[in-house]
Amino acid sequence: MPNQFKLEPFNPGWGMGSSHIQTILGKYARGATEGIVFHRRRIDTPDEDFFDLDFPEIAGLPLDETAPMVLLLHGLEGHSRRGYMCQTYRLLARQGIRSAGMNFRSCSGEMNRQPWSYHAGATEDVALALDALEAWCPGVPKGMIGFSLGANLTLKYLGERGEGVRSSLQAAAAISPPFDLRQSATEMQKGIKRVYGRMFLNSIRDKMQTKADLVRQVADLKQIMAAQSVYEFDNLWTAPIHGFRDADDYYAQCSSGSYLAGIRVPTLILRSIDDPMFAPQDIPFDVIQANPYLYAGITQRGGHLGYIEGRPGHFSGWAERQASRFTTLFLKDAA
Repeated sequence: MPNQFKLEPFNPGWGMGSSHIQTILGKYARGATEGIVFHRRRIDTPDEDFFDLDFPEIAGLPLDETAPMVLLLHGLEGHSRRGYMCQTYRLLARQGIRSAGMNFRSCSGEMNRQPWSYHAGATEDVALALDALEAWCPGVPKGMIGFSLGANLTLKYLGERGEGVRSSLQAAAAISPPFDLRQSATEMQKGIKRVYGRMFLNSIRDKMQTKADLVRQVADLKQIMAAQSVYEFDNLWTAPIHGFRDADDYYAQCSSGSYLAGIRVPTLILRSIDDPMFAPQDIPFDVIQANPYLYAGITQRGGHLGYIEGRPGHFSGWAERQASRFTTLFLKDAA
C-alpha cells in the first residue's frame, strides 16, 4: 500500500454523531443529479435479461476517452443516481476520472425481463459490466467503488478472481460492506433497526407486485409478499430463485468476509463500528490485517452509508472523498 495515502479524519458536525442520524442524513443530505447528464447503455445477459449502465457527464468537467474509468455499484434497492453515487461521480471527475454507474437488474427504472433480478453475490453481472467497459474503453486503467450491497459484490468479485483479476483493474473501494450477511439479516430484526428492514422490504414488495405474473409462474407470490423480515424474504425467494438451498446457504456463499483473503487488487474498506445495519463483531480484523492489498478505515462513527460532515446547506460525504482519493491515486499512477 502506498505510503503517500492517508485517510483524512472523519469529523461529523455538531449534533450529527448518532448512527441513525448519520444513516438518515446519508440518504437525504447528499446532492442529487443537478449538473449531471447521464448517457445510458444496456447490457443483455446470457439468460435473456438485461441491466443498464449510466455514464455521467459532469457540467464543466469534460473528460476524453483516454481518462481512467471507475465502475460504481449501488446498494440494496438503490440505483445509479443515488446521492452517494452522484457525489462520487463529481469527485472523480474533478480528478480527471470517468465513471460508469451500474444499475442492478430491476433498478434502472425499467423492470427486468425475468422473475429473478439481483442479489448480494451476483458477480456474474459485475463481470459482464467490466467486460463491456473493457471493450468500450480499451487500454485505460480501471477501478471499482461499491456501496453497501455493492461493496459486498465488489469484495466478492475481487476475492473470487484473486491473481486472475483483469490487469486493467488497478484499485477498488468498498463503503459500508456487510462481511456476514446472516448477522446483518439478524441485526435488522432488532428493535428500532426493524425500520430499515421494513424500508427495504416495502421497496422489494413493490417490485414483486409489478412483475407478479412472472413471479407466479415460479413461486407462491402470496407467501413471498407475506414475508415479515429480510431473512424470511431471502429464505422464501432470493435464495431458491437464484439456486441456493435456503437463506443460510445464500448468506454463507455470498458474504464478502469469505473472500477478503483472496483479494489481489489494492482495496480500501470503509466501515463504521456503529453501522446500524450490521453487527460490529462481523468485521474480520485479522483477515483484513493479514492481506497487504487491503487498506481498512474502520471508524467509531459514521452510520450506514453516512459519513456526513459539515452543516445544513454545506454537507459533504467523507467516505466518497476517501474512496475517490484512493482510487485516483492508483489509476493515475497506472495511466
